[in-house]
Amino acid sequence: YSQRICKSVFGLRFDSLKVDDFNQKHVLITGCDSGFGNLLAKQLDRRGFAVIAACLTEKGASDLASAASPRLKTLLLNVTDSESIKRAVEFVSAEVGERGLWGLVNNAGRSIPVGPTEWIQVEDVTKVLDVNLIGVIDVTLRFLPLLRKARGRVVNVASILGRFSLGGGGYCLSKWGVEAFSDSLRRDMYYFGIKVGIIEPGLFKTALTRVDLIEDDQKRLWDHLPQDVKDSYGANYFHNCEWKINFSMGILCSSDLSKVTNCMQHALTARYPRTRYAAGWDAKLLWIPLSYLPSFIQDFFHRLIFPVKSVD
Repeated sequence: YSQRICKSVFGLRFDSLKVDDFNQKHVLITGCDSGFGNLLAKQLDRRGFAVIAACLTEKGASDLASAASPRLKTLLLNVTDSESIKRAVEFVSAEVGERGLWGLVNNAGRSIPVGPTEWIQVEDVTKVLDVNLIGVIDVTLRFLPLLRKARGRVVNVASILGRFSLGGGGYCLSKWGVEAFSDSLRRDMYYFGIKVGIIEPGLFKTALTRVDLIEDDQKRLWDHLPQDVKDSYGANYFHNCEWKINFSMGILCSSDLSKVTNCMQHALTARYPRTRYAAGWDAKLLWIPLSYLPSFIQDFFHRLIFPVKSVD
């Protein structure tokens, strides 16, 4: 018992040790128009970091710049566009100089199209993979030389859905891919002093979990199904899917985004950052423990928590 207490005390002590000179460290964050990226940019800016916030839209960049200190820089970045990434590398290189890039936070993402697997087309999957996985890989590889200069940090935003698949579409596939890419990158970059952290949020209220957008997209998928496929699911199936979405988002979604951004901040500022960060009560107490159980138990809980009536 005393040994466990000592381990806990020393673990907390090491966990609280921070790196020095925040004001001399540059951090690039993708997906800063809203949500986690927007909040993290403001959070790190207040801590004194030289934040470079990448936004998809002019409005997102303008709104963020007006809410932060003059130290924070914004740039436009589409992670699916190689030319856009190239311009971002040139901008960041000029900002960081020989000091290099301390932190890269791959936060940009999208969730839709998402729905029952049979409703999804290949192009629907590709749209999500291009942002959530290929974009993460492309951005990371382009910025590795700058990260190596600073012996910096890569923080990749995965998801509990990278541990436990809950639906069809590209989202779960992409987040499982982010987990695998991050593990490979961490092991390959160890000898260069680059640390890689994985953020695994549960369900949070962001643009990615907006019920109206998800429902509209599922309606689009349903409307494009052949009539014989609709008949095989039954008339009530689509409405039950809508009920499932409202139920899960209403019960499980948290509005406290700082639970995620605090994990990101720790991954960037801790002297001994963790490999993985579970954010949110549902991630810690439900989804991640569930991911270690046998598949038949996972399937049972999936049906229990997200009940959808039998097809007609």
